[in-house]
Amino acid sequence: MTKRPFTGKGYRAKEPLELIHSDLCGSVNVKAKRGIYFIDDYSRYGYFYLMEHKSGALEKFKEYKAEVENLLSKKIKIPRSDRGGEYMDLRFQDYMIEHGIQSQLLAPGTPQQNSVSERRSRTLLDMVHSMMSYAQLPSSFWGYAVEATLRILDNVPLKSVSETSFELWRGRKPSLSHFRIWGCPARSKVTPRSWKKLEPRSKLCQFVGYPKEMRGGLFFDPQENRVFVSTNATFLEEDHMRDHKPRSKLVLNEATDESTRVVDEVDETTTLDDDVEHPLFYKQAMNDVDMDQWVKAMDLEMESMYFNSVWELVDLPEGVKPIGCKLTYKRKRDSTGKVQTFKARLVAKGYTQREGVDYEETFFPVAMLKSIRILLSIATFYDYEIWQIDVKTAFQNGNLEERIFMSQREGFITQG
Repeated sequence: MTKRPFTGKGYRAKEPLELIHSDLCGSVNVKAKRGIYFIDDYSRYGYFYLMEHKSGALEKFKEYKAEVENLLSKKIKIPRSDRGGEYMDLRFQDYMIEHGIQSQLLAPGTPQQNSVSERRSRTLLDMVHSMMSYAQLPSSFWGYAVEATLRILDNVPLKSVSETSFELWRGRKPSLSHFRIWGCPARSKVTPRSWKKLEPRSKLCQFVGYPKEMRGGLFFDPQENRVFVSTNATFLEEDHMRDHKPRSKLVLNEATDESTRVVDEVDETTTLDDDVEHPLFYKQAMNDVDMDQWVKAMDLEMESMYFNSVWELVDLPEGVKPIGCKLTYKRKRDSTGKVQTFKARLVAKGYTQREGVDYEETFFPVAMLKSIRILLSIATFYDYEIWQIDVKTAFQNGNLEERIFMSQREGFITQG
């Protein structure tokens, strides 16, 4: 017996606090092991509260209820949650009945009914993992990371709502000027009452979040081991981005045995030549350290153009403005990061064309993923061999029905 497909679409709230999604997240070996978040269905605006035990869910719901109902002058109608023990607790249910709140508990084994909470939990987890790994703060700061993540999600556009969550929740457009890289170093001004003669007037700390309903930021002082609020700080984001080095990189290399793959760990001291920039223009390529390689790549590209008869040299008719073109350059690397080939491609500046005047439609022929899966399934069933063919400069084999005039490329101008 298999599960029936889930095809139903959930009800969408028409106003704030009509439907609230809630769930628990986190299970970290720190003092505040868990957190509970509440997501408004109408605006997708979220609140997050830390707690030491699941049993604290009722107190955090009371805190959330008092805060949002006082802010919006509305009442919470329906909170939706799974059948976790914290929501099935008799004290929690009695509180709902006492305040006339209709608790909506989902059917067991149907996370699809709680899709808003499940999706938000996954998004929070991914963003927190990324922020924590980059900031290199202890795991006890995961709560600050979740709160900062929710603040970001509340102020950026989402697919599920027409405007930002902040705008639907507060009724005004959000400001993004105060957002900073989470975990970046900052210099915070020391308060005058703690000044001492000949001591610095600022101290180095780390940015860990945004205080509730006030200006400034939350900063962690590693010397005093405390988090404080400050409005006078200089953020060292550029230094943080420049000096950050990943701990390790994983590079996949094909083994000699086709049935196995090996993973090589590349030490952070290994140089992959990622700092070398690609030339943007013809003059840059001619002044590059690999000028000879770029010349060979350009000659090869032009030879393929001549071989496939891509164009015909003609005099430009009067009143016609030709389309420009340029050469793009790229260093192709192998799995170890070493430069393998130098590639130069001649492309037309199609962005100078106007739809309805210079062209009618644009398209790029690709195979559907379903078709590829079907072919692979057939090949597997009948034990066929699969061959992959790469057609070099495949676009040159297409037929162009329109008559397009393009100017000649710098460095390859033919007189006559």
